[in-house]
Amino acid sequence: MILPESLQLRVHGADPAPTLIYLPGLHGDWTLLGPFRAALGGAARLVETTYPRRPDWTLDDYAAAFEAALSERGIKHGWLLAESFSSQVAWQLLARREARSGAEGLELAGLILVGGFVKHPWPLGVRVAHGASRAIPMWLLKRLCAIYGRSASRRCCAAPEATAEIEEFVRRRTIPADREVMTSRYRLIREADFRPVARRTRLPVFHLSGTIDPLVPWWNVAAWLKKDCPGFRASRIVRRAGHNVLLDAPGESVKQILEWINSSMAY
Repeated sequence: MILPESLQLRVHGADPAPTLIYLPGLHGDWTLLGPFRAALGGAARLVETTYPRRPDWTLDDYAAAFEAALSERGIKHGWLLAESFSSQVAWQLLARREARSGAEGLELAGLILVGGFVKHPWPLGVRVAHGASRAIPMWLLKRLCAIYGRSASRRCCAAPEATAEIEEFVRRRTIPADREVMTSRYRLIREADFRPVARRTRLPVFHLSGTIDPLVPWWNVAAWLKKDCPGFRASRIVRRAGHNVLLDAPGESVKQILEWINSSMAY
């Protein structure tokens, strides 16, 4: 499948429900979001994002394209649900908003980091992952993606829609251009440092992660946010879930996210 060279959005639900705007992890699309979408039901309007395969993009390119796509769809407010890699895009959005003094663009209600971070706590780990992403043979990548796809399908109870999307996830990951752009995102993670932005952020910030996360050490992220981010409100670590907590524990994730949104609105 050839993805268009522009950022894509799709919307489920309508105003006036709270709006959750999903920014994907390193894989860059909505193909693993099916179980979470199903669990959310109509409790919130869900805006899903798929990035184009552009290895030349900077984080500001991602943020600018995202803002433009939202504007074209008339989406003016919402909560950012930023997963893993896209936590960096979210902080870039906040930096752009700060530069404009919040006078225009997306009206943000808050930021929910899902397996996300400010500055990745393990820079050596990112460097190793970057090198592995460049070096792994395509035949092995295909095999690993197939194994992951089967495991993910079992975890979402083989729901037909979710299963079809996971199969699409596997197909997309084994395209050379997809591998190239995923590899480029490791470089963006390694080079980014949004700690100054987070230290100035008073927008509500929440942190959601799975207990079993070998990619992002949630204990370091939560401790740093609690100490240094003025907007930090709470962290939740979901038992028996991994790095992709929205896929592993969709029901618990939805319940917690809606609780945070409702408590912030009441406040």
